[in-house]
Amino acid sequence: MPKGRILVVEDDAAIRTALCDCLRFAGFESSSAPDGEAGLRLALQLQPDLLLLDLLMPKLDGLSVLREVRRTRPTLPVIILTAKGEEADKVKGLRDGADDYVVKPFSASELLARVEAVLRRSAERPSPVPRFTIAGIEVDFPRREVRHPGGQREQLSEKEASVLEYLAMHRGRVVHREELLRSVWGLDPRGMHTRTVDMAIARLRELLHDDAKEPRVIQTVRAKGYMLAGEEQPPKPEG
Repeated sequence: MPKGRILVVEDDAAIRTALCDCLRFAGFESSSAPDGEAGLRLALQLQPDLLLLDLLMPKLDGLSVLREVRRTRPTLPVIILTAKGEEADKVKGLRDGADDYVVKPFSASELLARVEAVLRRSAERPSPVPRFTIAGIEVDFPRREVRHPGGQREQLSEKEASVLEYLAMHRGRVVHREELLRSVWGLDPRGMHTRTVDMAIARLRELLHDDAKEPRVIQTVRAKGYMLAGEEQPPKPEG
């Protein structure tokens, strides 16, 4: 039985054939498309388990395919294929919802390792949360609105809502800062030193009226990250 069905969207025929052969040899079922239009059509028709997507393609570029796929199949795992000089496009792809990227030229072992890692993560990927209640506070994500028990309402920015929703989707477990940078901001955290996540959490705590010294909503886990309070409690919270 195949490990999963993977759709390869790549305009270079030699690379496309090599990718499909590599995937089949590793036990995956593979299909392919030579341009963005065909790739988008097959992504919707075949219901693959993962999409390998080149960025520079005829008829419809990879970023356009990615955005359309995210509208129709928001949980489909996508790995983008980039050339060395396409740093801006790589970042844009991650921000638009790609799960990972591979820089050309790449080895078969690197590609397969990333494919298997993304598939493992996607198998545990929770569904989006439209709204939830915690500590008497109601959060409506479609409206990006926080409603307090006394009737006060706060408006979340798009990024603040995305951070809180990600924590809500993974309620009860620690979410590392690096995971938030990659999944919410679309940034590669390797070698990056930034307080972007901490500043966003501080702002959320203000909006949620959550005391950082005795938090009821967002817990801090020392040297790791954050978690939304749930049935499970984090080890050694520092406030």
